[in-house]
Amino acid sequence: MMMNHEPLTESYFYILLCLYHEPLHGYGIMQETLRLSANRVKIGSGTMYGAVSNMMKKGWLNETMTLGPEEKNKRMYEMTADGRQVLEAEIKRLHELVDNADKVTNATK
Repeated sequence: MMMNHEPLTESYFYILLCLYHEPLHGYGIMQETLRLSANRVKIGSGTMYGAVSNMMKKGWLNETMTLGPEEKNKRMYEMTADGRQVLEAEIKRLHELVDNADKVTNATK
């Protein structure tokens, strides 16, 4: 259980976000990140698999295998309860940043 953590990189953030509702394979995560970020954030395969490996070591992700006959060798990733907690804490932190920026910038208008 993680109370405080370092801010997530965009790659870590989007990987966790893509896994919020269901497991995905690496290529699916890369494609969903492009879609969610309107093509602004591109996660390359090296970054993707390095990040996934690190997040698995931290206990934020688990690796599973697909059940479909055509995809029997594809690795699927799912978020753990700890990963969900880290993502939700990061979302809260980002909301706080934006709220504080709005307070400061709107006070001067």
